[in-house]
Amino acid sequence: MPRPPYLLTMPDKRTTASVFASPHSGREYPWGFIRGSQLNEKTIRSSEDAFVDKLFAAAPENGAPLLSTAIPRAYVDLNRGADELDPALITGVKQTGHNPRISSGLGVIPRVVANGREIRQGKIGMSEVRERLNTYYHPYHNRLKTLLNESRRQFGFALLFDCHSMPHEALVATSYAYDKRPEVVLGDRFGSTADHKFMDETEQAFLDAGLRVSRNLPFAGAFVTQHYGHPSLNHHVIQIEIDRSLYLNEAEITPSADFTAFRDLISGVVARLADVGRSEIQLAAE
Repeated sequence: MPRPPYLLTMPDKRTTASVFASPHSGREYPWGFIRGSQLNEKTIRSSEDAFVDKLFAAAPENGAPLLSTAIPRAYVDLNRGADELDPALITGVKQTGHNPRISSGLGVIPRVVANGREIRQGKIGMSEVRERLNTYYHPYHNRLKTLLNESRRQFGFALLFDCHSMPHEALVATSYAYDKRPEVVLGDRFGSTADHKFMDETEQAFLDAGLRVSRNLPFAGAFVTQHYGHPSLNHHVIQIEIDRSLYLNEAEITPSADFTAFRDLISGVVARLADVGRSEIQLAAE
């Protein structure tokens, strides 16, 4: 059966402006893609935000939509602009300016997975790129845009939590900046994509769960955060990055023995973040 363009779980009734999305947790690899890769099946999965969709699965029971995808990040990266095309991978694409994501092989159609390991030898054509974008990328973003617009119409504002995970080693290069290494990194592009009160309440929800939190270092938010976060238009976006070692056997890409307990912990945070999306509603009612 063909993979759906996105996976959407809706609550029985939307009671919050909050929307949760997990664009990098897809783990269903097209066979032709695997066959054309020079990587083994475990290595090719190294870029996944594995099981993040499961961590945030409590969103619908707290009145919020949860949008995710079955298609993996290595196939098409939903947290990139559709025009972030890599000339080193795609035939006929010309280099225009310097984009560090494209230069490192992490455009909308990735050339590499984690640690710079190249997915395939040779290039692909624009027809394949268009097929991936038209089948998965554009439907996902059209649905995300609709969800945010629905929140704004129903509640007066939209608050998107863009949910990710980071390798445990991802903070090594910035360890000088912390007394203790954070377990959660929240990104709002240094205050430009979400009202500060939403960021404050989000941080407090994770702190109250016993997790160490940092803001914007080293992850301030990528395409989704920047593209959809416009507080002046009542669209607010906060990116969430969670240390994978808290719930995942990173070498095997399997849930750790602590997965269920950590998922339950995050479920409590999700309930708090849904409440953040009700705070303005309650203020307006008063």
